[in-house]
Amino acid sequence: MPAFTSVTRSVRDAVRGVWREAAKFSVVGALAFVVDNGGYNLLVFGLPGGAEGGPMGAAPVQASVVATSAAALFSWAGNRYWTYRHQHRERVAHELGLFLVANGVGLAITAGTVFASRQLLGLDSPLSDNTARILGWVLATLFRFYAYRRYVFVAP
Repeated sequence: MPAFTSVTRSVRDAVRGVWREAAKFSVVGALAFVVDNGGYNLLVFGLPGGAEGGPMGAAPVQASVVATSAAALFSWAGNRYWTYRHQHRERVAHELGLFLVANGVGLAITAGTVFASRQLLGLDSPLSDNTARILGWVLATLFRFYAYRRYVFVAP
């Protein structure tokens, strides 16, 4: 019976650790989501009630890249210094490089959904853009969580 108790305790601790990690990752991700989507909407559509639109209104895919890049830098700091503070690498440049690769894939996923919405489906409203971005963000977040745990924030 002691072996069963030990295995049960190990499984419970592992599940608890993943849930705690996922909760912190989610908080950082929610804040990054605000940076990303708030930045995108300001760049493309301007301030609420503004008649002229944002400075990148004619370049929504590029605006998506800018906004997602700002959110990625925020996310790296939050995940490195909070979510994975006990697991990060000592070589910051190497870790940041891996993080940027993972986020480059995530950025392509998010920008790809905007591209598909705009160019393939011909949709250009704030609702369609934000729907496409949210879909891309969900897919990219699932990919990032896997990549961070598997490749980025692991002790060497």
